[in-house]
Amino acid sequence: MLLALGASAASAPFALSLFSQGRCQNGYNTQGCPMSKEVATAPIKPLFAPTDWKTVGLEHISFQVADYRKEAAFYVALMGWTLRSDDGKQAILDIGDWGSAIFKAAPPDQTRAVVSGFGWAIDPWNAKTVEAELRKRDLTPVADNDGKGFESFHVKDPDGFDVQIGNTNGLVKARKTPATAKLEVPLPFEATSWRTVWLDHLSFGTANYKTKVSYYLNLLGWQGTYDEGSQEEVMMGDVGDALLRGPNPNDPNFGKAPANGKGGRARTPGIDHISFGIQPFDADAVKEALEKRGLRAQIDTGNTGDIHQAAYKSYHTQTPNGYTLQISCITKDTRLLGSINMKPKQ
Repeated sequence: MLLALGASAASAPFALSLFSQGRCQNGYNTQGCPMSKEVATAPIKPLFAPTDWKTVGLEHISFQVADYRKEAAFYVALMGWTLRSDDGKQAILDIGDWGSAIFKAAPPDQTRAVVSGFGWAIDPWNAKTVEAELRKRDLTPVADNDGKGFESFHVKDPDGFDVQIGNTNGLVKARKTPATAKLEVPLPFEATSWRTVWLDHLSFGTANYKTKVSYYLNLLGWQGTYDEGSQEEVMMGDVGDALLRGPNPNDPNFGKAPANGKGGRARTPGIDHISFGIQPFDADAVKEALEKRGLRAQIDTGNTGDIHQAAYKSYHTQTPNGYTLQISCITKDTRLLGSINMKPKQ
């Protein structure tokens, strides 16, 4: 789990290692991973039969933040996102022409930014059929329609995370028209020239990563890549990737209290950070741009190597509401560079 670092850490000499955080990173049959490779990577029985649906679009990623307008202005200035609407309670931003982010005002007692849910457009879509298939899998769908052609259902994943499944007549359709809304607050700093081109990964903590993987692969048609033994990167169609991370039910310590920081304890469920691929990406230029704006630029190469030599290049920074944002060189064509670094030592 990443720690929240202030801007003063921007020039820290060490590098984070996102993809090597798995418990099996130092090999199998070790203290952190007390299983053989065959046991650690063995699949579980699927949670339910596959739906055969395909994820064809990112409807939205929803954030709850203390100051939603300040957060929105930050992403506009740094990441090149555009404001589509602001109704006084939330702001909707376009992430290029391929995704949307919703920043909502958080409850008064919530001090840290959190991702509260996400939505996906699927194909084929027929509301009655989708509802029936969800109920067949005991997922208790809740309808959420706008009366203008957008239809969707909310369900909960194995950790209780909100998942919205809908057609392409919502924000996916809206992004085909220009976003022309005006920010109600000034930009926090001079805008960059960056374009957000790819959803590199959602870092998704869970109480049981194999269950989480099975849920999304069988419900939304996502595809697995490499099962490390405590995490797996999955491909969300042509939308982006996600890292599903947590304890392994095949671990003999699964569910037991940790000893000396080891054991089968769960990660805190939820998306603790998100990495977006940007263009242009030059390691030195991106670092300089972040630090010029008073932001940390914490290196993450996936294997703690020199960022100039590493294939996977990224920096972590922090948003005004305290969320960890990762900025990487990854595009759709290079989407699996990170998962290569997940493979444990032999």
